[in-house]
Amino acid sequence: MNRNDTQKIQLGRTAYFTFLVLLVAFSAAARNPITLNVSTDNPVYSSGDTIVVSVLATYGDGSLVSETKKTQVEIKDGDGHRLVRDVLAGSGPGLFSYSYIVEEGTGPDLWLIKIKIEDRDHNKAETSVTVEIGDDSGLCPDADGDGYSDADCGGNDCNDSNPLIHPGVSEVCGDGIDQDCNGGDLSCGAPHDGLAWNGTSTCLQCHTSEASEVHASVMYQWQGDTPHMVNGGPKQGKISGAVNSYCINIAGNWNACGACHIGLGSLPEEDPTPAQLANIDCLLCHQQAYRRKKVDGLFVPDTAAMGMTMDEAAQTVHKPVRSNCLQCHAKAGGGDAVKRGDLTLAHASTTDFAFDVHMATTGANLECQACHTFTNHKVAGKGSDLRPTDSDVLLECSNCHGDMAAGEHSGEYLDRHTARVACQTCHIPSYGKNAGDSMATEATEVYRTWLNSHSDTPPFHPVMERANDLTPHYRFWNRFSDNYLLGDVAIVDPDTGRYPTSRPIGDVADPESKLYAFKYKTAQQPMTIASHQLIALDTSVFFATADASASTEAGLANMGLSPSEAYTWVETDTFQMLNHEVSPYSMALQCDDCHGNTERMDLQGNLGYTLKAGAETICVQCHEFKSSKGFDENHDKHVKDKKYDCSWCHGFSRPERGLQMP
Repeated sequence: MNRNDTQKIQLGRTAYFTFLVLLVAFSAAARNPITLNVSTDNPVYSSGDTIVVSVLATYGDGSLVSETKKTQVEIKDGDGHRLVRDVLAGSGPGLFSYSYIVEEGTGPDLWLIKIKIEDRDHNKAETSVTVEIGDDSGLCPDADGDGYSDADCGGNDCNDSNPLIHPGVSEVCGDGIDQDCNGGDLSCGAPHDGLAWNGTSTCLQCHTSEASEVHASVMYQWQGDTPHMVNGGPKQGKISGAVNSYCINIAGNWNACGACHIGLGSLPEEDPTPAQLANIDCLLCHQQAYRRKKVDGLFVPDTAAMGMTMDEAAQTVHKPVRSNCLQCHAKAGGGDAVKRGDLTLAHASTTDFAFDVHMATTGANLECQACHTFTNHKVAGKGSDLRPTDSDVLLECSNCHGDMAAGEHSGEYLDRHTARVACQTCHIPSYGKNAGDSMATEATEVYRTWLNSHSDTPPFHPVMERANDLTPHYRFWNRFSDNYLLGDVAIVDPDTGRYPTSRPIGDVADPESKLYAFKYKTAQQPMTIASHQLIALDTSVFFATADASASTEAGLANMGLSPSEAYTWVETDTFQMLNHEVSPYSMALQCDDCHGNTERMDLQGNLGYTLKAGAETICVQCHEFKSSKGFDENHDKHVKDKKYDCSWCHGFSRPERGLQMP
């Protein structure tokens, strides 16, 4: 490709082109011919670009094609090899679209995109367009993969070797680095200029009200109001009886568990005394370079690990960035990615768009508080396995993607799902993924036993099994949960045969429930024989000795029970809602992933979509018994054509669809 051709490609990438191909297709049996208007968002693409195809389907009289029997998109390379054959996404009457990511290393080439549409009356149309895949060799490089090309050849990335530096990134004041490429570092300015660090009093001399807000938060108190719990008292949390299938409970081991508390080592108290406010470690959230270590039970700055002085740390405080949040939240449960299954240290700086479209620097590059908004230092959002609710601000995907239901998700089949299926269910097809640019493993824990340790020297850790690329478990959830608390009577869940530590509440018949994706995790834990109470094994004893018996006896004493109480070992399990590691749109679940088999989810089994009686009973409600023609045809005939509500055949209703009731 010569210099002029390269310049044309570069111009093509910066300008907005739409070219249209019109084709009227007539079939012998057609009563109303269909016209297809097809466009792409650019005429030329390069490796890593997303081709967006838009289709407008109309009849000869100008009306929109609203009911289709079949839609198809097929993309072939210049040698005629098929790259993909798929269905179009419906975006409203007559509107369809499809997105395809050009693989790295592709080009130059000329691709053919073929579109086929057939309506319910068998009127058909097809057409094709071509797009050019350009040669990247003459374009500005993007060496760090952050989506911005090198400024040295006409791009706008002032440091193409660092994916955390590019236009639009949050600037950190006073650190000598131009993070957002605006020409210079941001000055912190007064009142932090010239500050000398004198412990937490440095912050409190100006921010007492903010410290009081933090003190009242769940993040500091480790307990709070529980409006979404169906068991236990009005205040619950990890410091007041919460039990999980990881470290069970913090009783007896505040020294280790408090490493992720935002205090300096003292236990939280309800009264915001001067001593309690002075215990708040503001820099843990507001200085990404800050490090601390524990000395005699209290945290002190670890300047040897910081790369700056404490004076400089105080002078350059900033809003929290991902690494601030992840230093605790990614390492919950005993290590990176162990507990949550969808949150890891790799999220701080990964460039892997397929790993997480929201946090990858090549994606939305969002900070945590973009979704988890703060009100008076109380944070929105919580997992299904967490007890307290910090902020009453509702965290939903629609807070940012409210136009999806009215746009790309208003297609005929997607419309049936959005009211009852959570976004995460389709857009998080797997969890425990490895980031493509991380040297560590992001495998998550799937099983733990406290009967043994995998360590040879202290600290002794329990045996853990971890895995990658796991398929979620699916449950209906209405935002309420039943989570085990110390002193509860443990009861076996007949569906799993294990003692639950966390269960989402909801079912297919609950109008407030949606189908969500969950991590599923099991563990081996001690339980009293007489009262069936799960025992908060003392982890400080175990970490020091690896002695399961001594740890359990110490745990019994911590709970106010006799250390000689008879106990046995049982298996527990937990469901944890998945919210992160959202995959690119092209990797979202398709119809057959859920409806074509039972490998991913058993809709007619534990999810409740089974018939309320035998077919010979249900069918004769309206007509004589007829043999089944298969799910798709039967469902369309009764729901789409006759407008019958689900309750004719199932034990639940869908009143929001306005269908005919029995």
